[in-house]
Formats: sequence, structure tokens, C-alpha cells
Amino acid sequence: MPRGSVLEYLENFYKRGRETAYAQRHGYRTERWSYRQVADLAAQFARELEARGIGRGERVLFWSENSAQWIAAFFGCLLRGAVVIPMDRIAAPEFAQRVAQQVNAKLVLCSAEFTKHFPALPALEMEALPQLLKAHPSGPYAWRDISRSDTVEIVFTSGATAEPKGVVITHGNILANLETFEPEIRKYQRYERWFHPIRFLNLLPLSHVFGQFLGIFIPQLIGGMVFFQESLGPSEIVGTVKRERVSVLVAVPRLLHSLKEKLERDHEARGALDGFRGDLERAATMHFAKRWWIFRRLHRRFGFKFWALISGGATLDRATEEFWRRLGFVVIQGYGLTETTSLISVNHPFKLGKGSIGKVLPGREMKLSPGGEILVRGENVAAGYWQGGELRPVSGDQGWFHTGDLGELDAEGNLYFKGRSKQVIVNPEGLKIFPEDLEAALRRQPEVRDCVVVPLERAGNAAPCAAIILRTTDNAEQAVAKAVAAANQQLAPHQQMRSWLVWPEPDFPRTNTQKVRTNLVQQFAEQKFAGRAAAAPLGGALEQMIARLRGGAQPASQGTDLQNELNLSSLDRVELMSALEDRYEVDLNDQSFAEARTVEQLEQALQQAAPRQSDYLYPLWAQRWPITWVRTLIYYLLVWPATMLLAKPRVTGRENLRDLSGPLLVISNHVTYIDVGFILAALPARMRAKLATAMGGEALFAMRRPPREMFFLRRWLKRLSYALVVALFNVFPLPQRSGFRESFAFAGSLADRGYSVLIFPEGARTPDGKMHAFRDGIGLLASRLNLPVLPMKIEGLYEVKAQGKHFAPGKIKVTIGAPLRFAAGTPPDQITRELESRVAAL
Repeated sequence: MPRGSVLEYLENFYKRGRETAYAQRHGYRTERWSYRQVADLAAQFARELEARGIGRGERVLFWSENSAQWIAAFFGCLLRGAVVIPMDRIAAPEFAQRVAQQVNAKLVLCSAEFTKHFPALPALEMEALPQLLKAHPSGPYAWRDISRSDTVEIVFTSGATAEPKGVVITHGNILANLETFEPEIRKYQRYERWFHPIRFLNLLPLSHVFGQFLGIFIPQLIGGMVFFQESLGPSEIVGTVKRERVSVLVAVPRLLHSLKEKLERDHEARGALDGFRGDLERAATMHFAKRWWIFRRLHRRFGFKFWALISGGATLDRATEEFWRRLGFVVIQGYGLTETTSLISVNHPFKLGKGSIGKVLPGREMKLSPGGEILVRGENVAAGYWQGGELRPVSGDQGWFHTGDLGELDAEGNLYFKGRSKQVIVNPEGLKIFPEDLEAALRRQPEVRDCVVVPLERAGNAAPCAAIILRTTDNAEQAVAKAVAAANQQLAPHQQMRSWLVWPEPDFPRTNTQKVRTNLVQQFAEQKFAGRAAAAPLGGALEQMIARLRGGAQPASQGTDLQNELNLSSLDRVELMSALEDRYEVDLNDQSFAEARTVEQLEQALQQAAPRQSDYLYPLWAQRWPITWVRTLIYYLLVWPATMLLAKPRVTGRENLRDLSGPLLVISNHVTYIDVGFILAALPARMRAKLATAMGGEALFAMRRPPREMFFLRRWLKRLSYALVVALFNVFPLPQRSGFRESFAFAGSLADRGYSVLIFPEGARTPDGKMHAFRDGIGLLASRLNLPVLPMKIEGLYEVKAQGKHFAPGKIKVTIGAPLRFAAGTPPDQITRELESRVAAL
């Protein structure tokens, strides 16, 4: 029997109860939400809307990162019959303001940084939603009179005029897609229990319908878990896939291409690229099992539970799809638009049509026009367009929706994407760019007499290229660059133009009706940039890397401005940073890289970077049984009695620990290598058992991997010392020169498992008994761990050491200060200075 509304799926959230539904990365911490927690928060948000008088048909604007709170608020709106207006996280503030005004939004739900853009509207911080709604009961919220014809959301894209255009999606539109998947999923449900839960790493925004399908609707049908993270760095993605035992990666094509290049660079760094490519060639005709075996080391790197990649939002180029298939992974891609509530066709995960975008899903009709355009009809087609306060039809004659895309069908019914027939550019991130928006921004520049924006192909997708006619021919290239830079300041990051040219004629070629013949302009642009890339390769390795990233567009030089001239997006910069670190085997400083504005400054950041030491181990075994029991036993049998007998430290400030129960970030001055013994003695028993200590990474590495020329007995002794210090004091490496980001991430995982983390922020033991300046990294760690910071200070130990005494009861004092918390957004350097002054004052 057909479902009456999407809200019926909320029952699955209550049924699955304490099973983990969502996990999300914030800083160095991972926050986990059960299905029941999401449902309870949804009910609380519905009650908040009721208290504010927001009900059926009224609009709530969402503008934040993916999160469990986003999904709970989404269902909360549906419970009240309110309409969700999801905004892309990277949308320009001016665009979000125009959308809020057009839909007459009653409430804005957004990240803290965006609240300032809506001074006249009530706003709630998405991240703080659980705290803001604590006063409301969390029991199920009674919903009624919600049907398939009710509107769920209006999804806006950047329109061609000052009036944004939104696609109106109803309950029936969403259900028309889900009802085709449920029977197929049930066929394989009996096999799923062997792999339960299926874990998704969803890197698509929830503001897009396809992101919602893979982030909200499909996982709950199988009791899956969805992981969200803000970082799009290839190394971070691979690390998350393995750490979280991810089964399926959901991403835009460009990210899959970035991961492909990452793996190739890694093989190149080891001198194994030719062998890797040879294996890929041989794998083309091999059985799946044999391909998997050949690339088993690579599968181990991702984790053996990882098996599939889902590509959405844009066209996945054939080379990238084939690359992952040959490695032994399943690659699934489909085809659809916002107007068709995401999916028209999809590849079956176990019956793939190579290179195709799948077979048309049941419950909808699809045909090709005489010109090859894909036409669609069915309940999945959106209810209409919302623009200027009016609802306009999406479909044309007899209910057929014209997609504007060209397709082809083979004899087996597989659909193949053949390009676009309408003037909309879809970039490799799957975001739509309307040329009219870019042309309007260019025409506002005084240097520009006329302009046309055309797409330049980028692996099956496109990037905008501006052809410009100037009012004067003096310093043409410089004038065009200035005009484009000024126009880009008025555009969203994904709209910005990175390629441009001066049109060589007084006017563009036109039809009899004076319309610009954009096909001729596009041909000229493609020829010009193809010729430039071939005739004038860039000299330096860094410039070549940037040129390849940007598809061989405008060449870069030492003084090229990365922001205003090259317009590198946030994803571009992530890719560039990852490529540079892999190419030069270094760890770049995040802040130095973010502050770099020119190619020359990037080169300086590279010169200051520390060589990468990739051989650090982060010992999970030290936090597992029976090591935890052995550590506790040895501490109370040997360490604690020795500390009390030989030193009996005086401890003050224990009252500051009275109300603390969870994990802490413990900081202290650093006097000798036995400092950790005095910290443990000062802390209560409940905290001793759950304390991990950061130790110099280089020293730990030297113990674990002593030089081969060392006498073999000394080597064994060094390795034994490493095992003992890790096991008995639960230490992990914190490198001084490089690799600190991985160490900080490990500290976050320790905190997620309930461990407090002890750091000595000076970075080295005092040479003169005085406390020295704290390293800046402690501020970054404190801000991204989001833990109470417990300052401690050891006094008298240096004097005892200097006198060579081994028995000094009562001479050593340990002071425990009041715990500190820092507001979100506090600059790390400010946190560092505050912590330094607090410890010094103890």
C-alpha cells in the first residue's frame, strides 16, 4: 500500500532506537547520534515551531553544514507541515537573503557565523539546537493531515535574474523515488545482516536532493549509519573510510577524481607508478575476485569493509569510473535533476552497465525527443517552480518535463549521457551555474562593453569561461583580468570565473535575430585554451600543478594572486594542499597555507614545511583489555607506592575536580621525564585510569625503530622500552617537527572514547627550571577538541633534580587550577596565551 507521507519513515527511527544513525566530525572530535536521539530532537523542534506559531505552509530557511541536527530539524518541520528552504553551505550571503525575503521565511536555522546576515529575522544556531530545545519534551509529536500533495521543501538554485528560482518538492515526489527502492532493498535484506550496519560516508550537501536521499532516506531503510565530515582532503577521506569502517563513499565526481590522483601520487612517490599502471591495464579483463586480490594492499588501506563508491551531482568521467572498477570497487552512478526529485535512472550495484547512467527506474516514463533530449514524466517530477511569490509549472505538454540533457539508449535499456542542450553549466562539484548571472556581474564593470559566458568542458562537466569585448583596447589583458576579478567578488565561490579571453572582433557572431551564436564563441574558446596549454607549458612544478588543477586555463606565475586571479575554490585549495604535501613529502602548516595569496608565498610555505615522517604509530592496543588491567595493576603495585615513598607530593586544588567527570585536556609545565607520575598522583583514581599522555614523537620513533648499525641487544632493549612506556603510561606520539595534525586527530579519537589527554605545551623539558613559552599548537588543539582544559603546575621538582636527590618527601608541589572553556571561534593564539598565563599563575 502506498505511503501517505515521508513522515511514515520516522517510525523507523523510533524502531531502531539506540542504533547509531549519524556520526559527524567537529574539529578533532566525533559526535554520534542514535536513531532515537534524532527522532526526539525532531519532536522537540516541532514543539519549538508550534510555540513560535509556525505551521503548515510557512517557511524555515536552513543554512549550515551537514549534521544530525539538520536532519532532526528537517523532520521537525515536516511534523508541523512547515516548508524547508535548504541553502547550500557555500551560497553567497546576498543570495540567501534574497531567498529568505522571497519566501517570507519565518525562521532561519543556520551556523553561528551566518546569523549576522539576518538581523531582521529570528534565527537559531543549528549546532546549538539540542541545548536550545532542552525545555521541550522529547516524546513523539502527533502529526496529522499531512498528505502526498503537501510541500516538503523548496530547493533554490542561482537564478538568471534578481528573482531566485526554487523547485517545489512534495511528499509524493520523494515517495515516488523511495517506493521504487524499497522492494529492491528487501530482496537483499537477508544478506545485509552479515555486513550490518552499512556505513555511508556522505560528502554531498543535504541542501541537494541527491544528498538527502543518501543522507536521510536510503540509510534508514536498511538501518545504516551515515558519517558527515567537513574536510574534503583526500588523505582525510581515506583515513575516515578506514577508521569508521565505511562501506560506501558518496561524493561528487571531482572528489573521486581527486582520490584517484592521490593514489597515483602515492605510488609515484614510492617509485611504483609504472607497476601500478601495468596492474591496472591487466585488470581490465580480470574477474572481480582476481582484481581484488592484486590490489589487496590498497583495499587494506581503505579497510576491508569498503566496497562501493556512489557518484552524484555531475557526470563521472569514464576514465575515473574505470580506474575504481579495475581496483575491485563497485562504482554506482545515476542520473537525475532537482526537478525530478533526484533520480531518473541508476546503475544497479550488481548489474552495472559500463559507462552508462543506469536504467530508468520503475514508476516513471522516459523518452528521447527527435533531437535526443531526455524527457521525463511521472509523480517524481516536481510540483512546480517557485519564483517571485508564484508557482509556475515544471512540465510542458502532456506532463513531459524537458531535462535539457541529451541521451542515448542501448538495446538493453541502459541510458547514456551525451551532453547538455540548454545553457546551464554544471561544474565538477555538481553545482549549477547560470551564464546570465555571470554576464550580469561582468556588465556592471565599467571596462566591459559586452560579454558572453560559455562552458569549457572538464571531464564530462564544465567550467565557465568569459569572452569579453572591452570599451578600449589599451592594456586589454590587464583590463579584462581586473574586470573579471571585480565581477567574481559579487559571485558565489562556485560561480567564479577562472578562464577568460579578449574577443578579437568588434562584436560577437550573431543570428538573424541578433542572438549571440554561443556555439561559435565556445569553439573559439576551446581552441584558444587548447592551443595555450600545448604551446606554453608552465615552467615550475608548482605552476604546473596549479595549471593542471585548473584545466590549463590562465597561466600562473610567481606573483599570480591565488584568490583574485586564479579564484581557487575551497575544494581547489584542499586538492592543491594535498598534492603539494604528497609531491614534496612534507606536512604543510594549515595557517601558512591558508594565508598564502600568491604562488611565491606558497613556495615559501613549502620551504618552511617540515619533512613528513609517515611512520608514526598510534597504539590503539594500549587502550584495550588486557593492557588496561595490566597498567592499573602495575601502577598501584609499583608506580604509586614509589611516588608516595620517595616524594609524597603536596597536592592543592583538588576541589576544582569535584564537578568534572568527562574527558579533559590536561596541560602542565614540563620539568623531567617523570612528570607524568606526579600528574597521575595528583589526579583522582577515576581519572588516572583514563589518561593518555602525549610524548615526543621523534623520541618514540627512535625507540621503536633504532638504527640498524646499533648492537642488536641494544636494539631489542630500545624496542622493549618502547613497548613498556606505551603500555604502562598510555603514551602516544606528538611530533615536534611534523605530523602533528595526525597526532591531534588521534587525541580527538581518544577523547571520543572517554580518555583525558595530557599535553606538555612547552614541547620540551625546562633547561633552567623556568616555564617557557607554550607552542601555538596547544591553542589549535584546545579549540578543536572542545574539552574543558585543566591547568596544572609542578613545582620543586627541578630543584630536587639539580641537587641529585632521590628521596625528597614533601618537597614537590602539584597545583590543580580551575578548568577553562573557550567559546567557539576563539583564535588559537589567544587560547595559547591564556593557557600559558593561567599555568604560570598557579
